[in-house]
Amino acid sequence: MGHHHGWWTKITPHSHDTADKVDSALESSRAGMRALWISLAALGLTAAVQAGIVALSGSVALLGDTLHNVADALTAVPLGIAFLLGRRAATRAYTYGFGRAEDLAGVVIVLVIAASAAASAFFAVRRLVEPQAMTHLPWVFAAGLVGFAGNELVARYRIAVGRRIGSAALVADGLHARTDGFASLAVLLAACGAGLGWRWADPVVGLLITAAILFVLKDAAREVYRRLMDRVDPELVDQAERALRLIPGVRDVAALRMRWVGHRLHAEAAVVVDAHLSLMAAHDIAADAEHQLTHAVPRLTEATVHVDPDTYPGPEHHLRISHALSH
Repeated sequence: MGHHHGWWTKITPHSHDTADKVDSALESSRAGMRALWISLAALGLTAAVQAGIVALSGSVALLGDTLHNVADALTAVPLGIAFLLGRRAATRAYTYGFGRAEDLAGVVIVLVIAASAAASAFFAVRRLVEPQAMTHLPWVFAAGLVGFAGNELVARYRIAVGRRIGSAALVADGLHARTDGFASLAVLLAACGAGLGWRWADPVVGLLITAAILFVLKDAAREVYRRLMDRVDPELVDQAERALRLIPGVRDVAALRMRWVGHRLHAEAAVVVDAHLSLMAAHDIAADAEHQLTHAVPRLTEATVHVDPDTYPGPEHHLRISHALSH
């Protein structure tokens, strides 16, 4: 605890609580890995089919969609590495563990989305400058349908798993796949336009696909930025504070901080208790606080509770709370 008015109590949770949380965290990583490899296989197959049709038709819109699918499939690699790293135990150098590797993977995903947008724009503009007829239109149309179905299924799966385990990077990857699905639908427009004799249909749709990619880039970048800046849902903070205030012996919550480490939440709290309690009694309150926090807040796996004696009630007490919050 800070200077002369309390003590820090690093919680030693009950063994079954620790085991449950570790098992839950490991299961989250396994679920994330399953989502990655299943979606990698699905998108790889989709991209392979589309690439073959690109070679036949010369469609730049379908090329942009295929590039996006390839990029989306390849994002499974940094995410997979991140999930594997996240399973490693904390060390003396990395005392919080390696969960933040997921956030770095999220940055890589954002960069990949940006690169696919740039490539799509480049090929579309080049086709505007150097027009070329699209051939094998029925196959292009079929490729658009296959691309949409494959990407939408992968998007739903990734987003659902990502939200369930609290992985912002996996959610961003799901949004990336969803954009690919809409881009595939746009390929249908290009095929229809070309069939009606509008030679600009292919490059114009290619530019529309680029615009769609940029919109998803914005959403994915915002999601990853918030995670890098330690943003948490205010409702989670409210849940934690309510849980602390219900604990017998807790008179006030002086400070509460929460942050994501990968797809796991860590919390630090300072609670105010009766100044005349024994050290053991205060420790019991802190242990109860940690126990309640891990049960009240989804995906919270670690908590440290600071116990502050209510030495000065009234205005002086609130001044001390403000001081605690400011540090």
